[in-house]
Amino acid sequence: MKQVVQNYKSGELALLDVPAPGCKPGGVLVRSAFSLISTGTELMKVSEAGMSMLGKARSRPDQVAKVVQSVAANGVPATYRKVMGKLDSYTPLGYSLCGVVEQVGAGIDDVKVGDLVACAGNEHALHAELNWVPKNLYVPVPDGVAPRHAAFGTVGSIALQGVRQGESRLGEAALVIGLGLIGQLVVQLLNASGVRVVGVDPDPARCELAERLGAAACGDPGSASVESAVAELTGGMGVDQVYLAAGGSSNQPVELAARLCRDRGRVIDIGKCRLDLPWNAYYEKELDVRFSRSYGPGRYDPEYELQGRDYPIGYVRWTERRNLACFLDLVARGRVDVEPLVSHVAGFEDAVETYRRLEEGELKAVAVLFRYASAHEAPVVEAPEVTVPDVRRRPGRSAPSRRSGPVRLAFVGAGNYASSMLLPHLTGRDGVELSTVVTTTALSAANARRKFGFGRATTDLDGVLGDPAVDAVFVVTRHSSHAELTRRALLAGKAVFVEKPLALTEEELAGVLAAVEESGNDRIQVGFNRRFAPLLREARERFGVRTGPASLRYLVNAGRLDHGSWYLRQDTEGSRFAGEGGHFVDTASWLLDADPVSVYAAAPAGNEDLQIVLGYPDGSTATISYVTSGPSTFPKETLDLVADGKVLRLDDFTRAAVYDGRRRQWVGSRLPKTRDKGQNAELAAFVKAVRTGGPMPVPLESLAATTTATLAVRTALASGVPVTLAGAR
Repeated sequence: MKQVVQNYKSGELALLDVPAPGCKPGGVLVRSAFSLISTGTELMKVSEAGMSMLGKARSRPDQVAKVVQSVAANGVPATYRKVMGKLDSYTPLGYSLCGVVEQVGAGIDDVKVGDLVACAGNEHALHAELNWVPKNLYVPVPDGVAPRHAAFGTVGSIALQGVRQGESRLGEAALVIGLGLIGQLVVQLLNASGVRVVGVDPDPARCELAERLGAAACGDPGSASVESAVAELTGGMGVDQVYLAAGGSSNQPVELAARLCRDRGRVIDIGKCRLDLPWNAYYEKELDVRFSRSYGPGRYDPEYELQGRDYPIGYVRWTERRNLACFLDLVARGRVDVEPLVSHVAGFEDAVETYRRLEEGELKAVAVLFRYASAHEAPVVEAPEVTVPDVRRRPGRSAPSRRSGPVRLAFVGAGNYASSMLLPHLTGRDGVELSTVVTTTALSAANARRKFGFGRATTDLDGVLGDPAVDAVFVVTRHSSHAELTRRALLAGKAVFVEKPLALTEEELAGVLAAVEESGNDRIQVGFNRRFAPLLREARERFGVRTGPASLRYLVNAGRLDHGSWYLRQDTEGSRFAGEGGHFVDTASWLLDADPVSVYAAAPAGNEDLQIVLGYPDGSTATISYVTSGPSTFPKETLDLVADGKVLRLDDFTRAAVYDGRRRQWVGSRLPKTRDKGQNAELAAFVKAVRTGGPMPVPLESLAATTTATLAVRTALASGVPVTLAGAR
């Protein structure tokens, strides 16, 4: 299928061929009829992409701060790969469309195949021929509303939420600054609510349009006519609300708002304009400054948007889905007219040229629509149900034979970690062929194919697992899916590389081990890369063989997570330690050359820090201090191993030393001075094992023991006593 994309690094716009998305539970697959270009938001994004790297940095200081933190935690090379990987990727455009339901996912009963729906979301209502849309981001289109008008639903919801934030009342007066697409809709919504409106915009054509759509008067922000109109409407007291629907770097809108708003009036920011509030003007009138967040309550909440969990109407009257339905109802009843806003309708095949004309000012427009081929086609007929066979094979328990050709790899998932820490080490490696990349979103698969040279990009996981040409599958998805995807890949007879964690619960781990038993396929590696780090391996060799018990201390300065991080979704993705703690348990066990037999854990009151003590068969102990309250400027991982009168010291994989009582031996003098946590060596070992049919880099028993110990931390915290690990050796 075709989709409009942009490369944020180069600014290139393209109509790209990408895999069609699959229909997942909890949503519908929608074939687009019309999608709306947001001439404000989207053109700002297009303009930013055309800036120099310095210009991009100046426009996004929040992202620059994240880069600085990443350099402190991960080093310059890893951060550079991550940042360049993000920049040099195609990103989607669009967030407001209307289309026809082509397929209905499990759990959906409010629409059927062939229904017309309006869709929202900058990940789900894209300028693309097909979109998968979760339940709370679509609504059925009322009878009598044309598809081209229903495509305004999302942008209309943004305007509607802004008006709700203004708490307008019948008979009040309002000032709307900025008469672009959002501003024109705000004018109509206020007029429909019985509010008298004055509009402000430097474009006379937009002022004239707003007056035709119900504004009492409109004018240039610098003209005396605006102040005169406000004075006449309000008896000189000023408007009750000011809606900032303008963009740009000028501070004129907020200054004008203060001058024309009444005492204790309300100023609502809907757009993205400069907000250097003149303190005296806002203080003396005690103005109430409010922000309107996109389409309404539910926006940016993954439980609402992705999992379909609605807010009770008794507590949240207007959610983003209810706003979407309300706006379309206003259009259906003629209270809002969007047709006069349509400046241009372009065929979807002309999308790139349309953006060029808009950006260069050749096309002057309030609203531009893309029309898709499906807008002229007959209604979609529901396809008959077809049961896809569960493709499984049972390889023998003997080791796989040696391969003569390249090892063919498939990636399930191609997010930040896969793109920055795994795929760069595999691209161009002798004896490796990147066969297929599978993702749930079409564009991420297309990005990975373009950047890393995959032979094929798809959203069809079953097809990959059933492909006899694929030798090994990399599972690099969200934590909650690791165990199930690993289980399925093992049953399909594939070698599996799964990023940590292997499982989030004991039941999931049991399912993976049952798949090994059922299939006889134990060709699995978990991404515990620290044990492969060159610096740590050399330090272990210098330390030598132990003769007595050891004491190991591992300080992990994990840091705080950004608000909204999916690591915080403990109900679906497990605890943070369950997600990444296996790294540190595995490293300790490898250094001590044994699997843990007991786990004790404690957590200081009031924070998320953990103190974990692992016991080993020979009496050795490993204490892992997993802290989130430390400063970001301190190294993430420091480790000390003490035994037999010697100390091994590791400082964040950049420096290591062994102290033997007489002298200090620095480690790594022959190694590059970069932070290498072992991903390259780990991948080389995995590929070699797949190619030669030799043993996997880490025994399955060790992978299971590490996962069991990591999960036992939760039990130990709850019980307050050490947990003995059953079957530990």
